[in-house]
Amino acid sequence: MIKRNLLVMGLAVLLSACGFQLRGTGTTELALKELDLSARNAYGETVTQLRQVLESSGVKVYSGAAHKLVLTDEQESQRILSYAGAGRTGEYQMSMVLNYDIRGQGNLPLLSDKLEVQKVFIHDGNNLVGSDQEANDARKEMRRELVQRMMLRLQQLTPTQLEQLQQTADARAKAEADALEAAQKAEAETPRQSPIELPQQ
Repeated sequence: MIKRNLLVMGLAVLLSACGFQLRGTGTTELALKELDLSARNAYGETVTQLRQVLESSGVKVYSGAAHKLVLTDEQESQRILSYAGAGRTGEYQMSMVLNYDIRGQGNLPLLSDKLEVQKVFIHDGNNLVGSDQEANDARKEMRRELVQRMMLRLQQLTPTQLEQLQQTADARAKAEADALEAAQKAEAETPRQSPIELPQQ
């Protein structure tokens, strides 16, 4: 018994020494120390949870920050995987997709991407209340996973990478503005043709 306890303690020390953490524990260190966060559904559960996790990770979330995370679209869908019995009980697969943009100075888009999570749950036609509860639990778990994955994405962004993305976005915006100006100038310099006058009969 003592040997087993010592072995468990030794493994725990080894795992903590190599930086292993249980999912959902500890804080996530981000290079971004401040962030503007918005979503199409400004009071939705995903954006609310994400704001809480960001703030608990030491990120100052406020309007007017240099970088902005915009949750542009969140979609949920489900499909039947299999039936059992008389077709009343079956496995359902629920999917959640979260599209997002990260914008920099001048509200220029730096990158756009999406996150997707899936979960399978059992739907029992003879126990609708229990099935609804299971679907709600699956939905909550998927939302937590979306938030965790978003934090991992944000964790991968370095100040150097953000600066390079900003330079690319600035160059693209300048090229588009120059092209528009050149097109407007060319249009202004093009002589206007007067309408053809038909001879009076």
